[in-house]
Amino acid sequence: MAEQQSAESVAAEVIDAAIADLERGERAWAERSLPSRAALLREVRAAVAGCAEEWALTASRMKGIPVGSPLEGEEWLSGPYGLLTATALLADSLDRLAAGGSPLEGETLGMAVGGRTTVRALPRTRDEELLLNGFRAEVWLQPGIGEGQARARAGLGQRHPADTGGIGLVLGAGNITAIPALDVLSELVAGNRVVILKPNPVMAAMTPVFEKALGPLIRADVLRIVEGGAEVGAQLTAHARVAHVHITGSAASHDAIVFGTGEEGRTRKAANDPRLRIPISSELGGVSPIIVVPGRWSPADLRYQAEHVATMRLHNAGANCIAGQLVIVSGDWPQRERFLAELRRAIDRAPARPDWYPGAADRAQAAVGAHTTALRCGPDGTRVLLELGAAGVGAPVETTEYFAPVLGVIDLPGDAASFLDAAVDHVTRRVAGTLGINVLVDPATERMLGRGFDEAVARLHYGTVAINAWTGVAFQTAAAPWGAYPGNHLADVGSGIGQVHNALLIDGAEKTVLRGPFRPFPRSVAGGETSLFPTPPWFVSARSAAVTGRRLVEYWIAPSARRMAAVFAAAFRA
Repeated sequence: MAEQQSAESVAAEVIDAAIADLERGERAWAERSLPSRAALLREVRAAVAGCAEEWALTASRMKGIPVGSPLEGEEWLSGPYGLLTATALLADSLDRLAAGGSPLEGETLGMAVGGRTTVRALPRTRDEELLLNGFRAEVWLQPGIGEGQARARAGLGQRHPADTGGIGLVLGAGNITAIPALDVLSELVAGNRVVILKPNPVMAAMTPVFEKALGPLIRADVLRIVEGGAEVGAQLTAHARVAHVHITGSAASHDAIVFGTGEEGRTRKAANDPRLRIPISSELGGVSPIIVVPGRWSPADLRYQAEHVATMRLHNAGANCIAGQLVIVSGDWPQRERFLAELRRAIDRAPARPDWYPGAADRAQAAVGAHTTALRCGPDGTRVLLELGAAGVGAPVETTEYFAPVLGVIDLPGDAASFLDAAVDHVTRRVAGTLGINVLVDPATERMLGRGFDEAVARLHYGTVAINAWTGVAFQTAAAPWGAYPGNHLADVGSGIGQVHNALLIDGAEKTVLRGPFRPFPRSVAGGETSLFPTPPWFVSARSAAVTGRRLVEYWIAPSARRMAAVFAAAFRA
C-alpha cells in the first residue's frame, strides 16, 4: 500500500509539473499569431521527416513484424505518412485564415443527394491525383449548411485564436501509431487547446519517437507527454485544470471515465449522471460491415475483391477500429460460393504475423465459442472465419467488436437492388457502431442501380462510407474529418462523439464518402474505369508494400518527379 501511495504521489508531481508548464504555454499560445502557428506546424512536419524511418521501424518491431517483411509498409503509411500530410494541410489552413480568408478558399464544393453541400477531400492537388489515381472523397456537410456558410464557418478554434480552450487531455490509442499524434494536432488546432498526451502503455516503445516528432510543440510548451497506466489516466481526467478529454479506445473505457466502474458506474450510466464534469470527445470503433452487392464478376474480380476484404480484416492483425468484421452477401448471388472460396484462400495466403495486440487470441477464441460454425484459418490458425449464412442474422459477430482477426459472413436475400436496400436497413438496425462501412459494387451494377445506389449511400449513417475502397484510406486523408456519424451521446456513445483530423477545419461535417476503383490497373481501363492505380500498397497481399510505403513517405517529405517515379516503380511490383 505504501508503494502504491508513493507511485501515485510521484505521478501527481509529474502531472502537476506538466500542467504548470502547459498553463504557461497556453498564455503564449494565445498570443501567438496565425502565421507563427503555421510555422510551428511546419517545424513539426520537419521533425516527423527527420525521424520517419525510426518511427516506421520502431512500430514494426513493436508489433513483431519481421525485418524486411512487406508488412513494414503498414507502419510507414499508418505512422509518419499521416503526420506529414496533416501538418502540411493544417499549416495551409492557418495561412488562409491569416490572410483573412477561409480554409475552404479555393477548395472544390459541390452538392450531394438531399441537397447536402460537399467539400472535395481527395484529390485536392495534382500530386494526390497522380499518386492516388482513381480514388476520390467528398465530405458531406449536415443538411442546411450552404456553400457560403461552409466557407464562413470553417476554421473551428482558429477563427478566434486568442480565445484558447484551456488544457486538453488526449488518452492515446494503442493500435495505430499516428493516432496519438494526430489527436494532439486536433486538440491544439481545431480545439485551440494546449495538450497533455498520455499514450496507451501498449505504445511505450513509441514515446521517444513521439518526443522527437512532436518536439517543436514540447519546446513551445503547448504539449507535454505523461506516461502511465489507468491510475495516471484517472488522475489526469480528475485534474481541476484539465478542460477537455479526447479518448481513442473502447466504449467500455469511455464509460469508465465518464460514469465510473462497477455498480456505481452502471447506476450513473442508467441515470445519465456523468461523474466526469468536463466535455469529452471520442473515437471508439465498432463492427464495420462490408456490403457486397451482387453482380457479374470475372474470376480476377472475385480474387481481387477477396484480397480487398481480407485486407480490411487483417491489416494490423485486425487491431483497427475500422477493421472490416462483417461481410454481407446475397444468398441469391450465383457467384456467392466462388467469392467465399476466394475469400478463404485470401485469408489463408496472407502473410503470417503475430496477434500482437494484447488479448487478441482470447477475443478470437471467444468468437469461436460464440458461434457454432467457425473455421480456423491462416498459416498458424490464428484467424477465424465465420460463414454463418442466413442464420447469422443476429449473431454476436454483428454486435461485438473483436479487435482480432475475426471475420463473419452472413446472407441476406435478393438481387442487387433489393439486396442493397435490405443490407442498408440491416446495418442500420442491427449492426453495432457507426464509424465506417464498406460497399463493393461493380461499375455495371452501379450504373444499373442508378439513383437508387446514391440514395442508399445517403441512408448509410456512418462517419465514413467507402465504395470500392477501405475506410482506412479516408483515415489517412488529411482533409477528411474522422469520427462516428453525428448524434451519439454520453449514455449511448456508440462509435464516439465528435471528429478529429479534419485539416481543412470544416465545421458541421456529417460524413465522408470515399470512392475507389473496382478493378486495379490495367483491368480498370478495360472495364471502363479511368484509374491508373495498381494493387494498393496497403493490401496485405502487396509484395512490394514496404518499399512503396517508404517511397511514399520520402516523396511527401521532398516531392520531386524522380521520387514520384520511384513510388510507381515500387507500386507496380505489388
